[in-house]
Amino acid sequence: MSKLYNIYLELKKKDKNTIYLFKSGIFFIAINDDAYLLSKIFNFKITNLNNIAVKCSFPCSSLDKYSNLFKLYNLNVEIIDLDKNYIHKLKAYKQNNKIEELLNIINSIDANNLSISEAYKFIENIKNRVDEIIKEN
Repeated sequence: MSKLYNIYLELKKKDKNTIYLFKSGIFFIAINDDAYLLSKIFNFKITNLNNIAVKCSFPCSSLDKYSNLFKLYNLNVEIIDLDKNYIHKLKAYKQNNKIEELLNIINSIDANNLSISEAYKFIENIKNRVDEIIKEN
């Protein structure tokens, strides 16, 4: 059995009503019952994960689109990111990604080579992004 499948089984024992999406590279993968449900709602293609489990997936770049649809269908979704070793509710996952993106922008700036007007624009941009993150929460 695969590592994803074993984790899926353990999570489903704790909460069978939550849909667990595993981040794998540039895709989110749903397994077995979760895959069948998402396939039924969104017409995702079902494929084999291993000899006893199935999966469906969608690109990470489509998360905003599907998160709105998850909300519309009143689906409780959690994201499992094995690379970062965490499980988050969908909203927290999206917020953490935006914060990480913001920190990368701040970290990449070369403050010694900014003009005063560039520094002001940079600070204004950061403030607007922080306001967006807070507003979504």
